[in-house]
Amino acid sequence: MSKITFHSGETIPLEMHKVRIIQKLNLPPVEERVTAMQQAGYNTFLLQNKDVFMDMLTDSGVNAMSDQQQAAMLVADDSYAGSSTFTRLEEKLTDIFGTQYFLPTHQGRACENIIAQVYVTPGSIVPMNYHFTTTKAHITLNGGTVEEIFIDEALNLTSDNLFKGNIDIAKLEQLIADKGADKIAFVRMEAGTNLIGGQPHSLQNLREVRAICDKHGLLLVLDASLLADNLHFIKVREEACKDMSIREITREIADLSHIIYFSARKLGFGRGGGICTNSKEAYEKMREYITLYEGFLTYGGMSVREMEAITIGLEETMDEQMINQGPNFIEFMSNELQKKGVPVVTPAGGLGCHINAMDFLPNIEQHRYPAGALAAAVYIASGVRGMERGTMSEQRDEQGVEPMAHMELVRLAMPRRVFTLSQVKYAVDRIAWLYENRDLIGGLRFVEEPKVLRFFFGKLEADSDWPQKLAEKFRQDFGESL
Repeated sequence: MSKITFHSGETIPLEMHKVRIIQKLNLPPVEERVTAMQQAGYNTFLLQNKDVFMDMLTDSGVNAMSDQQQAAMLVADDSYAGSSTFTRLEEKLTDIFGTQYFLPTHQGRACENIIAQVYVTPGSIVPMNYHFTTTKAHITLNGGTVEEIFIDEALNLTSDNLFKGNIDIAKLEQLIADKGADKIAFVRMEAGTNLIGGQPHSLQNLREVRAICDKHGLLLVLDASLLADNLHFIKVREEACKDMSIREITREIADLSHIIYFSARKLGFGRGGGICTNSKEAYEKMREYITLYEGFLTYGGMSVREMEAITIGLEETMDEQMINQGPNFIEFMSNELQKKGVPVVTPAGGLGCHINAMDFLPNIEQHRYPAGALAAAVYIASGVRGMERGTMSEQRDEQGVEPMAHMELVRLAMPRRVFTLSQVKYAVDRIAWLYENRDLIGGLRFVEEPKVLRFFFGKLEADSDWPQKLAEKFRQDFGESL
């Protein structure tokens, strides 16, 4: 992988693309940002885009398409059945993954729903390297439970372990011995553990997990939504893989997985998703749910224009200079924040820069939602919208008990090829100022709390007038500046 060295000695990421289409941004004054946050119920999901300067909520469906993707959208075949657009996408997935069967869906959580309905039964267990919110919801709705068997180092926020997304092999063996293989619905690996900082798993770990699955007759299911970042990390961090091409790494990952599913909003940079497998039995079990929930088998709820763009986007994922852009910018942002004393997850992972809210706001207990409060404060200080990834993202059990998350993180997602270096530096500057004034930040409490996936549309309120005090301090320090 090529590396650019600056004569000045600076270590900064170099954009390997040029900007040809722009979208105007708006940065409201700090007082308007406080009002917008109040109206959104202190939930960044409920902010209006017109009030957001840098949208770092997610990388889902907001990555910049290439000129080749835009061009491909013009040749889409909109036939309801037998579309050549579907054939092109199916053939590209076969080329990259080596899989024979493809089921299209409208996005990743639709894949989770179908896989859970087919394989999860009441009392069954799904071991995984870490849960994702919607994945866990679909499994529990079908009567199953999630068992996270991550390595101990996974919860160490400041670490030099390069693959904190690995499954603990000994724990997996013990779980199967204790519960019985017949209780395991399938083993799930997430290529880039979203909720613990976008941390990757190694290729060697996936080989070891597959060997255990073969030993006990278990299915290995791969969530490949964040595969692009994980491929980059395997290439640059795993010594045995440094001479392998991205395409070779991808094929071995696919060969090790019985079922692959993905959100194309992340992998392929289009709005859609899908399930790939070489198992005719698995394909036939899941096929009927596509027409029931999604659409016909040759579009599955996707626009054919998006399908054409995804086909090109998947091929571009095989380009090292494309997939390194996100991780390089994330690493830069994380390093710059660290220099200013801001606690972040290390090593920097994929998807986004992750701030450690428990260390940022040590005086705010978890039941007052420190990550949610920090996400709100970041927006007030900067107009940057991030996402809470902590206790707010959990949900109460049947007895109403609220589980405390392993981590309290604010995720600042880095949509691919979207932000410039000056914008990233602006975000770093405002977050560093916020860290210096962190004692002004208070907690939150729910005023509207949905039972399922509450972080998406629940509403909260500040437990004091801390947002107003934060805005007042901003004015003292920045004057008339936005």
